Amino acid sequence: MLSTSGLAIAQLLTSCASNSQVNFNVQLLKGSIPGQVVSKFKKSLGAGMHLKFTPVAQLNGLFEKLQTWRRPKTPDQQGWTRYIPRIPLISHQEETKADLVTLGDYWLQGAIQQNLIQPLEVDKYQSWANLPQKWQQLVKRDEKGHIDPQGKIWGAPYLWGNTALIYNRDKFRELGWEPKDWSDLWRPELRSRISLLNHPREVIGLVLKKLGKSYNTENLDEVSALASELRSLNQQVKFYDSQTYLEPLVIGDTWLAVGWSNDIIPVLENNQQTSAVIPQSGTSIWVDLWVHPWNQQSHNPTAYSWIDFCSQSNISKEISLLTKTNSPISHNINASDIDQRLQNLLLVNPEILEKSEFLLPLSTKSKQQYEDLFTKMKTEKL
Repeated sequence: MLSTSGLAIAQLLTSCASNSQVNFNVQLLKGSIPGQVVSKFKKSLGAGMHLKFTPVAQLNGLFEKLQTWRRPKTPDQQGWTRYIPRIPLISHQEETKADLVTLGDYWLQGAIQQNLIQPLEVDKYQSWANLPQKWQQLVKRDEKGHIDPQGKIWGAPYLWGNTALIYNRDKFRELGWEPKDWSDLWRPELRSRISLLNHPREVIGLVLKKLGKSYNTENLDEVSALASELRSLNQQVKFYDSQTYLEPLVIGDTWLAVGWSNDIIPVLENNQQTSAVIPQSGTSIWVDLWVHPWNQQSHNPTAYSWIDFCSQSNISKEISLLTKTNSPISHNINASDIDQRLQNLLLVNPEILEKSEFLLPLSTKSKQQYEDLFTKMKTEKL
């Protein structure tokens, strides 16, 4: 509530000017930047600068914005949001294109392939050198959106989270144990007590991780135990869903859920009977990025000022603490700075982080293989 309401207040202060007067225009994921940070940035620029920060409720809505600004939508563009709930957007023919937009790393390949964004200019991106190698590698892509060490820089990471286990602590106290890793999902006492994300990369990925494989395995046929493991896991699952998967946990209908940390944290804050943990063998990581929408003009220099401002250690720490997310920028956050019930998710063990992975782009053939196997799993046709 603090970060969201703060941003709303900041908007009242910074976006009173008409679009023709705006010097810097940002469309971002709602709640991902505290209003206090926007106010500090505006103050650092001095008088006469008019900023407009517009929050959008969901990341797929921002991806659709990029599509709308670039060209009319075509049916084949719908595939990029197949597993994410879609929200209606009102068409604005005269809407001013933003200078920067929040984009999730899962959409980055699609945005590159569809020419929705432009690469950032490394000579203007001053904080690039301070970004750890892990995050640099994620955003360096070729023209088809694949990871390329020699590729251009297509985004600036500014926050991240992961996939975790959230569970009803009272139910597990009765069982006499608590979940620690993916393998716990197969325990017989959890049969029909689990909810999983309705997402092939996440579900098949966690099984691959249990088997000591990568989330980004290209050829699933080479993993001989995969089909039997998926069949066994499906017997444990009460339902698959990526939207309302936490409500049944709160009311006791399920005992454990696999979910994204940004969904899990509000539940932990409001329900004392829940706890969460990052699986010890590693998990998947999602990242939110600043990207530059496609146009034929040079980048607004204020865009780089904003990216570099967010990359300052003290500012990135403030963003992390107020939004309850992780930052790719190194800073000193003490355990005492974070609610004890959130520490498992926000103070990530370096060994677990090292074992964790981004969901990287796969070939068309491999993506279809994941989708087909996931469909067979849910219909018990393995």
